[in-house]
Amino acid sequence: MMDGFGFPVSAGDFRFRAESQIVRRLTQNLNPNPIVLDFGSGVGYWAKLFAQDFSQVVAVEGSRVLYQELKKRCAGYPNVRPVLGDALSFELDDKYDLVFLGGLLMYLDESDVIALLQRLAPCLKPGGIILCRESTVRGETVTRDSECPVVYRSVSVYRALFKRSGLIVQHVERNEPYVLMQMACELIKKWKEFVPARFQALRIVGPLAYGGMRLGNPWITCLPRVLRISFPKLENHFFVLGTAPS
Repeated sequence: MMDGFGFPVSAGDFRFRAESQIVRRLTQNLNPNPIVLDFGSGVGYWAKLFAQDFSQVVAVEGSRVLYQELKKRCAGYPNVRPVLGDALSFELDDKYDLVFLGGLLMYLDESDVIALLQRLAPCLKPGGIILCRESTVRGETVTRDSECPVVYRSVSVYRALFKRSGLIVQHVERNEPYVLMQMACELIKKWKEFVPARFQALRIVGPLAYGGMRLGNPWITCLPRVLRISFPKLENHFFVLGTAPS
């Protein structure tokens, strides 16, 4: 998200710390000594965070390159079990208090999203939750073809998918730290569209744009909604999902 915008390294650190506070708040009512399944772990930032708070963490990553980084990052945490495997075929052999999907569903089509969630639901312990952190759009679904095709869905589309999967949406919350950085990203994109490359000065403009967003936080993320402007185009939401009482 930060590549090519000139933002300082501290911008990524700030966003992750702020998102971590949200995740800790959303998971604070889990059973004592919870077991976590982190699907699509990437390089292990979330797995490392969970290892500090929870008793056991199973971190599953399908990319061999990212898996190696995951192992390095979590090497000092004996309660983390890194697994190289695909989320759609991983053998679910335990019960979990928390299943964390940190941006995995946007890489799956609708049928695979439903199939995955239907597999995960029976693996939740009583009172357990599935916590999704997904990039979203306001209107129609947007598909971007690239080396890894991405599907951006609206909150209402995700709600419908969760319902079709037999899950109950307990809570939806916009990821404000993500939105703050995305606003800065989209401003820099506009700058790069209109200013020739040799005059862009991203080392100066990038920190200024991000710094301005930080200084205006939190009211600046509310301003587009007050003015009824669809900005930024890309958002991010946390979805807390549970199963119906038996």
